[in-house]
Parts: sequence; C-alpha cells; structure tokens
Amino acid sequence: MKQTNLTAAMFGHLAALRAKMAICGAYEKREEPTLKSVAEAIDKIAGTFEQYKQANDARLEAIKAGKSTSDYDAKLAAMDERIAQLDEMKSQLEKMETKLARPGAQAGGKEEGESREAAEYRGAFVSWLRAPTDAGRQQRCAQARAALEARQAAEAASGLEIRATQTTTTTGAAGGYAVPEVIERSILRLSVDISPIRQIATVRTVGSTDYKELVDIGGAGFEWVGETDARAQTNTPDLVEVQPTFGMASAKPQASEESLDDMFFNVEDWLISSASEAIAQGEGAAFVLGNGVKKPTGILAGPAPVATGDATRAFGTLQFFASGAAAAMPASADIFLDIVYSLRARYRSNANWLTNKVVLAALRKYKDSTGQYLWQPAMTAGQPSSFLGYSIVEAEDMPTVAANAFPLAFGDFREGYLITDKVGMRMTRDEITTPGFVKFYVRKRTGGKLRNTQAIKLLKIAA
Repeated sequence: MKQTNLTAAMFGHLAALRAKMAICGAYEKREEPTLKSVAEAIDKIAGTFEQYKQANDARLEAIKAGKSTSDYDAKLAAMDERIAQLDEMKSQLEKMETKLARPGAQAGGKEEGESREAAEYRGAFVSWLRAPTDAGRQQRCAQARAALEARQAAEAASGLEIRATQTTTTTGAAGGYAVPEVIERSILRLSVDISPIRQIATVRTVGSTDYKELVDIGGAGFEWVGETDARAQTNTPDLVEVQPTFGMASAKPQASEESLDDMFFNVEDWLISSASEAIAQGEGAAFVLGNGVKKPTGILAGPAPVATGDATRAFGTLQFFASGAAAAMPASADIFLDIVYSLRARYRSNANWLTNKVVLAALRKYKDSTGQYLWQPAMTAGQPSSFLGYSIVEAEDMPTVAANAFPLAFGDFREGYLITDKVGMRMTRDEITTPGFVKFYVRKRTGGKLRNTQAIKLLKIAA
C-alpha cells in the first residue's frame, strides 16, 4: 500500500514538473529538429515559390492587357510573407541542430578545453546569479575567480600561450563580476546566429579600444626579369589605417526571484539567450546605421557614397549605382548585373546581397532576358536564398525603398567591414529597482567601421 502511494506521488510530482516546464520557456525543454523537418521547410519554400511565379506571370500578363492587378498584388504579398516565414523556420531549425550538435550544448555541460578552475568559477558564478545577495555565494565566486586568475598568471609566467581573458576590477559585494569566459563565448556565439552582420563581417577580439588595422589597397609594384637581370625597385603597397569607433553594448535581462530559487530553472541558458538576443538586436542597427558616437560606425554611415569607380574614388567612400527611378526599384535587372560586375573578382567570390525583407520581396519578381526568375530559394540545408547566384543576407535595419535611400548592398563584407569586441564582458545585478525581480546588467565594448570600401557596392534609389 505504501509502495502504491509512493509511486502515485512520484508520478504526480513528475506530471507537475512537466507541466511547469511546458509553461516556462526558460526551463529545459528541447525539441530536437530532424533533417526531415529542414527538408520539409525547403520543399514548402520551393512549392510556394512555384505558385508565386505563376501568380507573378499572370500579373505581368494583366499589365500588358491593361487590366487591374490588385488581386494578383494581394496574392503575391501573402506569398511573400509565407516564404519569409518558411525561410525563418528553416533558419531556426538549422540553428537548433547546430546548437544541439556542439560539445557542451546540454545544460551544465563542460566545454572542451575548459580548465578545472574555469569550470569551478562558472559554477560559482551561476550559483551567485540565483542569490546575488548571499554572502557565502559571493565569497565562493570571488575565491573561484582568484583561483582562475592564479592559474592564468602561472601559465603566463611559465611561457604558455593563453588567450586574453577578462580581469575582475570590482568585487562581488559591489555588485560586479566578470562574466565567465565560456558564458561570454556562448553569448557572442549566439549573437552571431541572431546578428546578420556578424555572420558576414570580419570579427576580431582586441585588448584595447585603441585598436587600429592597416588595410592593403594595392599599389605594390611588379615586374618580369631574367635570371641574371638587375632588379629594379618596385612600388610599395598602399596601406590605409582603419580605426573602429567603440561603444558600450549592454543588455538588462530580468528574472523573477521565484524562478531563480527554482532548481529546474536553467539560469545559465536563460542569461545566455536573453543577453545575446538583446545585444545582437542593438548591434545590428549600429553595424548598419551607427554614427560612430559612442557606438560603431555603420556600413552606411561613412562619407556620402559617390558614383565614381575604384580607380578615382577616395578610399573610405563607397560607390553607388542609381536605380533609374526617383523613388522606386529599378525597372529591369540590368543595374544589378552592373553592381555585381563592378566588384573585383577577388571580392565577388565571397560576395552577398544585404537588404531588408521588403526589398527582398521586390527582388523575387525580377527575370532575366529568357524569362527565368533571378531569385531562387535555398534547395539545400544550411544555404540561404540567392539572387543572381549570390546569397541574400536579410538585415531588418537596412533602409527601405525611398528617394536617395540605399536599401541594397552587395559585396564581400568580410573584407569590407570590421567588427571589434574588446575582451571581457561584465555583469552587475540589481534586485532593488523592481521588487520581486532581479535585473542583470550585462555589458561589453564593441566597435565597428568600414574596412575596405572597394569590397562593397550600393544601390541608390535615384533617377
């Protein structure tokens, strides 16, 4: 009888736990996508695009016949939205698969290469997150941090090569701790998944906001000589200094005190997810439009773009191609071909289109001279859709179509744009301003600037 009651109680607790985990998204709940689910998303995108092409062809015929296209326009708009949703679903499934495949992806998993001291500090840090005012947890966190710094100092003294890591500049009692390196890397890694510019730009970790980089823009001399001929002195390469502008990127994820007290609440995953999403969204806008004042200088925020080519244009200034209409996209695809082939071959091999979803919808309607659509859906897992054979990266912060706007960029952004992350991420907690909740103020210094303006071209909405 007692055994029966015990079993019933166990099942009751298990049912309650499952219900609780289903309600709160921050609790451990993993739905592992399969390759089949990604393949199904790809098939649905392809099928919807076939319907899209048929509707657009009918719209074009109606235009030729002088008939109304309002019904077709509405149908195409709905299918644009459907394709965008399916494409987002595909991307999310692929990201989940990648995350689950990584070592240490499961909660509490020890990452490969993480030292014992680093793992102990991470554990103490996560424990402190649950009870920031607990003196014992503060002490354990400080002791674990001191042990980690002692190991790093010993490795440096012995001549071992170690990565640059953050150092503690305030005490736990004062409310500040350095974010453990593994958690910091996870936040940055997830930010890459969210931030489209981080996916395609050059990203460097630096030790100072005074970081400068020399960019070779060509000019090195060359000559052919015989085996015994005298060697004339050739020109030296032209080097230009690029210095990113920095700002403090910060996030303030908030959790209830009740959830932090709950042993089933995965506070580490919650902090990584919340902080990375907030930081990535803020960074995304700055990497496109940031004015360089206490923030990165965005791709479109440099000197006013001009129409002149690489040979005569000043370094640091982007080249644009006019759409041919004062407030509309180009009437034909010819201008896009001009943009593509204005880029040097070494940049075209790694080039992408960068635009927002509104312009992306317009690109789906373009055809070549044989009637073939130039936009194509991704047909394999891990690949984005393409236009003229080049991948499209969607960035919601890119301008929309308007007079004198630059809604579309094309180029090798790894060569063209530089993102710099100053080593070290810090966090301060606040359990006072909002009773019943604890806020975690996570911050890091990030910079950005155009690196090589010969590697990126723009479409300008202008006649």
